[in-house]
Amino acid sequence: MATSAQRTVEAVWRIESTRLIAGLARLVRDLGRAEELAQDALVAALEQWPETGVPGNPGAWLMAVAKRRAIDQIRREQRYEQKLAEIGHELRLVDQGAESALDAALVGDIEDDLLRLVFTACHPALSTEAQVALTLRVLGGLTTTEIARAYLVAESTVAQRIVRAKRALAAAGAPFEVPEPAERADRLASVLEVVYLIFNEGYTPTAGDSWVRPALCEEALRLGRILQGLLPNEPEVHGLAALMEIQASRLAARTAPDGTPILLLDQDRSRWDWVLVQRGLAALARAEQLTDRLGPYGLQAAIAACHARARAADQTDWIRIAALYAALAERAPSPVVELNRAVAVAMAFDPAIALDLVDRLRDEPALRGYHLLPSVRGDLLVRLGRTAEARPEFERAAALTRNKREQELLLDRAAACR
Repeated sequence: MATSAQRTVEAVWRIESTRLIAGLARLVRDLGRAEELAQDALVAALEQWPETGVPGNPGAWLMAVAKRRAIDQIRREQRYEQKLAEIGHELRLVDQGAESALDAALVGDIEDDLLRLVFTACHPALSTEAQVALTLRVLGGLTTTEIARAYLVAESTVAQRIVRAKRALAAAGAPFEVPEPAERADRLASVLEVVYLIFNEGYTPTAGDSWVRPALCEEALRLGRILQGLLPNEPEVHGLAALMEIQASRLAARTAPDGTPILLLDQDRSRWDWVLVQRGLAALARAEQLTDRLGPYGLQAAIAACHARARAADQTDWIRIAALYAALAERAPSPVVELNRAVAVAMAFDPAIALDLVDRLRDEPALRGYHLLPSVRGDLLVRLGRTAEARPEFERAAALTRNKREQELLLDRAAACR
């Protein structure tokens, strides 16, 4: 049974691991080594904190331990002098006992370290799948299980991608830096995808006991805003930022005080964060100024804006949402987009038509094991009065999800069909 100190270590790791790895990667210029050093610091915390107590600044404690181990490793290597020159003046200050100077250097650039980490993980030496898996692992702190669920692939596939990605980065000597403008476009699509997947894992976690993980949403929002400043003329950057801002505005309204999920159409919209809504609408307007043909993120932001502009659920412009999903299906075709389009069609027109659209997706390989397919089908059957058929759909969906709160919600819906 976990002690209080162990639970604290786990909580601190969730919060600090990303920044720790990012800071170490800038120090040692090796992503794989940075992650190993961070894990070593975690082990040290698990060993020491139950005896000595949790330090006042646990994040700084982890960084100090990892930093000392990095120095010890470099000293043991035959190429110590070469590594010392690469790391530069900050590490020499540590060698002289002036650790405070290095601490200041690490902290001073922490806001940029995470973005450097994203672009490093999205290096051209990696496949798109490997870029996404690696960044989700080291930046978002997601497990291979969570990444596999997000991408609808096997866990072993994700694990192999991560291992191979680290090896490829080391072999390519990938620099830990934000690329020059000429290179950014090639990596931008993967960067945006990674940031949004991190956001989604916070907005609707694939596993665990919580309906939301706000810290991940906040991290993705922060990265999205940094990208807006870095690439102010990229419409999809603003489109992604708009989408995340508007969706994040609903976080407080998505759960009851006891943590029970509240679905979109049942939410108290006075609890939405209207500052975030306005930020999102402004970002969407900027994206629309930069292009006359919104990309996938811009289109999803426009859909989110339809919900945000409706002060009550029955005022939602579902016809426009259905049209936007049709445009999204043309720009970025996928079974998941088609599933969402079916929901919009049901709300705008006829659930019978939507059920036909969903039934066409039942043999899609990418949707096997995807809990939202039977969940949507069950909802449509309920709306058509076919509750006896809906019940096993909700039960099937509950069996497929690993999120405890979502399981409870789906089982309640199944019970209501009796």
